[in-house]
Amino acid sequence: MTKPANAQRGEATFDLGERTFVLRPSFENLVAAEEEIGSLFALVERASNGELTLSQVTALIWHCIEADPRPSQKEVGEAVLKRGLITTTKPVRAILSQVLQGQS
Repeated sequence: MTKPANAQRGEATFDLGERTFVLRPSFENLVAAEEEIGSLFALVERASNGELTLSQVTALIWHCIEADPRPSQKEVGEAVLKRGLITTTKPVRAILSQVLQGQS
């Protein structure tokens, strides 16, 4: 069983259909996200300017999902689109805050 999300560590949850996934911004997960979408610092800047793309949001969430099996990136993207970017901003903000501030 997966441990619940720990907000103090920048973790959040993401609902996909009937399942709730924990998003863990671990070093390993964030490095994998950077390999796909580029610098996380630049991503934070784009977010502050309202310039995040759907594909960037989807990739960041997908790479931080701690699950076996992990849903496909397409499934995550469809869930983001269904939820809307405003609703999806909350877990993304938690991840990006962890990147900027580190653990408390």
